[in-house]
Amino acid sequence: MGYYDQHVKDKNKKQKGNRGGYLIPTLIGLALAGFIVLVAFPNLFGNDRQNLAAIEERESRQNGNVDRMPAEVRNVSVNVSTEITEIVDGVAEAVVGVINIQHASFWQNEVASEEGEAGTGSGVIYKKENGRAYVVTNYHVIEGATTVEVSLVDGTRVPAEVLGEDPWTDLAVLVMEDSLVTKVATFGNSDNVRTGEPVIAIGNPLGLQFSGSVTQGIISGTDRSIPVDIDRDGNPDWHADVMQTDAAINPGNSGGALVNIQGQVIGVNSMKIAQEAVEGIGLSIPANTVIPIINDLEEFGEVQRPYFGVSIGSLADIPSYHWQQTLKLPNDVNYGVYITNIAGNSPASRAGLQQYDVIVELDGDPIYDVIELRKHLYNEKQVGEEMNVTFYRGRERQNTSIQLTESGY
Repeated sequence: MGYYDQHVKDKNKKQKGNRGGYLIPTLIGLALAGFIVLVAFPNLFGNDRQNLAAIEERESRQNGNVDRMPAEVRNVSVNVSTEITEIVDGVAEAVVGVINIQHASFWQNEVASEEGEAGTGSGVIYKKENGRAYVVTNYHVIEGATTVEVSLVDGTRVPAEVLGEDPWTDLAVLVMEDSLVTKVATFGNSDNVRTGEPVIAIGNPLGLQFSGSVTQGIISGTDRSIPVDIDRDGNPDWHADVMQTDAAINPGNSGGALVNIQGQVIGVNSMKIAQEAVEGIGLSIPANTVIPIINDLEEFGEVQRPYFGVSIGSLADIPSYHWQQTLKLPNDVNYGVYITNIAGNSPASRAGLQQYDVIVELDGDPIYDVIELRKHLYNEKQVGEEMNVTFYRGRERQNTSIQLTESGY
């Protein structure tokens, strides 16, 4: 092979090698340019089908051949029925308004000649029997009433009779004709109520204008003890055992229903703590407290509680000077209940108790004040039972046994 041939052959190899070297960068450059165009002009290359459809539509419009297809019509249904609304539907008609009507006169001490509404609260129809319907409400709702009316869910007013009342538990039972009663509430077991459990309050806040109002919340506390001044002398006479809820309870809600998520009445709304710095503390009497009370009110017109037959005061409510100087107590006795008066022929008088005796124990349980004595007597004892009393007469500690009876026996 000559020089020329060898030179041409080497030149051709070099040119082929150079073409391969230029090809790869060129392809990369084209790919980058295409990517930049797509990013910069995303709508430049649309979907072929969309473009084709647009072209066909434009041509069809130009030819006057557009098909007018009717728009699809759909009925949109929103389900507003929830667990809450179903519960309310099942209970609301059993929650009624209670109107306290009292005689009124213009002149003081004049014989009353007119009647007027003294207040309005709520109530719960809990039973229908023998043509009568029974309503539980708060004692303070019907206190002092000359007559009482019940306002049903449709606004119809029905006369009612107070069958029984109990200031200590703030409960009362009304009875009325049942022909217009459509639903009756069912009590649940309040002992099973748990803190945080959702609840619903139904009642008539601020009167019948807002009748059947529904509020929702939770159980904030299950065992609350609230002092109650029954005789309004400024001193607590009793401790009400109640449940606490943050469901809104306002004046007029008293006597209404506190309902659990199963639609059962677990409490009768009774009061709220109303202070400027307080919000969301409503109180309800537990159903398991309500049931035995209303059973007694139905049967006897009052609650059958054991009768002791003494008037009493708390040692803590008098100056300590009188503990030793008047009652003659030992220096180490600094609690108890002193007797101010004893009813004749009462269990206390028959047991030999005397005025100024100081009771410090009942059945071995310390008694610190009047409230504790009443709670032991009313909650722990039954009519006919014996009760052991430990007391001081002066400096001498003594014991006696008392046979408890019904009031007046």
